[in-house]
Amino acid sequence: MIEAIIYSKNNCLNCQKAKNKLLKFNPKILILGKDISREDFVKKFPGAKQVPQIIINQSHIGGYQELEKWLDQNSFDEDF
Repeated sequence: MIEAIIYSKNNCLNCQKAKNKLLKFNPKILILGKDISREDFVKKFPGAKQVPQIIINQSHIGGYQELEKWLDQNSFDEDF
């Protein structure tokens, strides 16, 4: 079972694409400025310059491009 958390904001194209890619895993979505303050976001992801920031199974994956790479390397064959 995959546990995914997406730190997102409204009107963010890459955030929406990340949500779509992880939809089948029912990710927890945290909206910047609503569910998490900017200050807490910066503390949690000190090097992050953008959203989304994605955590999968307690590991920080990074942004949308890092998510795509992670999904390519961790393909899940649901027929298995």
